[in-house]
Amino acid sequence: MAQTMTQLPFPTLKTSLLALRIGIPLLFMAHAAVRIANGTIPQFAAFMGSLGFPQPVVVVWMITLLELVAGTLLVFGYFQRYAALALASVAAGGIVLIHARIGWFVGEHGTGGSEYSVCLLLALLVLAAADPKHAKGEIQGIHPAPL
Repeated sequence: MAQTMTQLPFPTLKTSLLALRIGIPLLFMAHAAVRIANGTIPQFAAFMGSLGFPQPVVVVWMITLLELVAGTLLVFGYFQRYAALALASVAAGGIVLIHARIGWFVGEHGTGGSEYSVCLLLALLVLAAADPKHAKGEIQGIHPAPL
């Protein structure tokens, strides 16, 4: 069995980190894009207003733009640590404001809980640590895409 596992076409660490660096921000960007496309910014703003946020429409647009801008930067490998931190703040805010009170599970054992957001936070932690400008030679050959 152990020999069979070593023969499978596992991706390299470099390829896996690249897939993570592209896939995770695309999830955030899709969330923001659907919010715009479906016209649910007013609904989200009403929810934020009910929590006491001042200027909730502005807050929701800031969150939406942050997801799009930080996501784009992360996809292309620029300011990776800071973009990951920005998206982590969105995920953490979602946990605090929405998901924690619903419970832990998202799928078959619950609806809308925190587990998915915690997974995103863990992935963003890896991406922040893998930033080639800050990894101090720990990860070779993972660089931003050229402009």
